Amino acid sequence: MTLSDHPFAAPQPVSLAIQELGWPEPSRAQAFAQWLEKQVQPHQLQVDSLQAASSDASFRRYFRVNAQSVSLIVMDAPPDKENSQPFVAIASLMQDAGLLVPKVLAWDEALGFMLLDDLGQHTMMQVLDTEHTELNTGLFGRALDALLTWQLASRPDVLPPYDAALLQRELQLFPDWYVGQHRGKSLDEGQSQRLQACFSLLVSRNLAAPKVFVHRDFMPRNLMIPWDPQEPRLGVLDFQDAVYGPITYDIASLMRDAFVSWEEEMCLDVTVRYWERARVAGLLNHDGWHGDFGAFYSAVEWMGLQRHLKVAGIFARLTLRDGKPKYLADTPRFLSYIRATCTRYRELTPLLRVIDEIEDNQPMSGFAYGRV
Repeated sequence: MTLSDHPFAAPQPVSLAIQELGWPEPSRAQAFAQWLEKQVQPHQLQVDSLQAASSDASFRRYFRVNAQSVSLIVMDAPPDKENSQPFVAIASLMQDAGLLVPKVLAWDEALGFMLLDDLGQHTMMQVLDTEHTELNTGLFGRALDALLTWQLASRPDVLPPYDAALLQRELQLFPDWYVGQHRGKSLDEGQSQRLQACFSLLVSRNLAAPKVFVHRDFMPRNLMIPWDPQEPRLGVLDFQDAVYGPITYDIASLMRDAFVSWEEEMCLDVTVRYWERARVAGLLNHDGWHGDFGAFYSAVEWMGLQRHLKVAGIFARLTLRDGKPKYLADTPRFLSYIRATCTRYRELTPLLRVIDEIEDNQPMSGFAYGRV
């Protein structure tokens, strides 16, 4: 859930305010109006202030509405397309862990409407300084606070496992959607064999990492600057797909972002800070990671590579199946991430060659890890 910077709307008739939000069918608009009317008195809503806040890569939409001196968030999650049960359950789990997450104030599970408290008006992404990266140290420190709090609350058999089957399904999005649908290419037998061999290697390497709670989309777009300037915690959003899996995933997600690229010096700096804190907390007693940052950083890169391949496929699917072309514009960033990692490790040379063949590129003789 990513909330854009929108001023409160001017008062207007309730029916018009609801109609202007845009609905695929009148019956859903009517159901929403009836549900919202029931929330007015218990939550003191000012319905004429209702306005769009944001949408995301799913079928969910979000609105803001005033409630006396505060604003609240309304989620529209069509139940035939979105299951809100994980959101509610994981919100409770995170709240118990000490994270700042939206409180569920009202929820109609059958209709897919939910009323939440509003964590803030700006995401971490909106306030980052992409030119003067040294100014972002405090913000990334707060992001690490949230991440470590989440990981330290981990225990097995609570969240779905991030197992080999799930990792493999995610990787398959790359040949199915990015290569086949977006690039319009069919892999020959040799290319398919090389790709699948590298996928198997990625899965085995990543599953060897210690297991913790994994947010699965832990990045600045999903971290909120709270309304209260005295609140040290960043708000955490978009956590409904959380799983129990490799500890390397969320730090890779944070520093190899889907929507902004950082110089490797900054990636190293923040990852070192995480490593130092995580090993003190006892989270990195694995395969020499406690005393060898290089070994840990290598594992983060391998985990990041799995994510980049997956997201390239997801962004292609969002464009071609779901009609959201803005996401595909960021795929060059992921191809850059993929190439950067593949050039570092000899075992990944076959994957790099397949990528070059897909992209009709000449083999690269060198690579500069820069911004995209």
